[in-house]
Amino acid sequence: MTHPTLEMYNYHVWANGVIIDRLSELPQEIYHKDIQSGFSSVSKVLSHIYLTDYSWFEIISGKGMNEAMASADELREHVETKSIEEMKKLFIEISEQYKAFLNDQEDIEKLIVVDNPYAGLLETSISETILHIVTHGSYHRGNIATMLRHMGHTSVMQDFGLYLYAK
Repeated sequence: MTHPTLEMYNYHVWANGVIIDRLSELPQEIYHKDIQSGFSSVSKVLSHIYLTDYSWFEIISGKGMNEAMASADELREHVETKSIEEMKKLFIEISEQYKAFLNDQEDIEKLIVVDNPYAGLLETSISETILHIVTHGSYHRGNIATMLRHMGHTSVMQDFGLYLYAK
C-alpha cells in the first residue's frame, strides 16, 4: 500500500495536470491576461505553485530556506513568461524529481529543520512538508478556478475524490 502522503502527492500531480490541461483548452490569451484578483494573471498563480514546489523540493533535499527562496526568485521572471505547454513540461520535471526523491527515502517521517526568515525555526517532517505542498497547490488551483469564472470560463473538477475514481 502506498503511504498516504505519497498518495496525496500523486493527487497533487494529477490535479496540476488537470488544471493545466483545462488551461490548454482555453484561448491562449486567457493564460497571461491581466485581471483584478489576488494574483494579476492565471500564469502568475500557476508559476507561484511551481516555484513553491521547486523551493520546497530544494528544502527537503537539504538546502536552507533562504537559499531555496533565492533560487526560486532567480527563476520567477523566466517561469512567469512561459507558455502553458512549457509550464506543463516544468511540472512534469519537478514531479519526477519529487517522486524519485520520495521513492529513495527510507523514512518519509524523517525530521528536517526549516529556518523560515519570516517565522523562525520549524522542526517538521518530510511527510508534513509534502502535505503542505499539496494543500498549497489545492488552494491556488482554487484561485485559478475563480479567475477563470471571472473571465467567463469554467474550470474543471480536481477534487481528491475524483482523483481516486480517475486512478
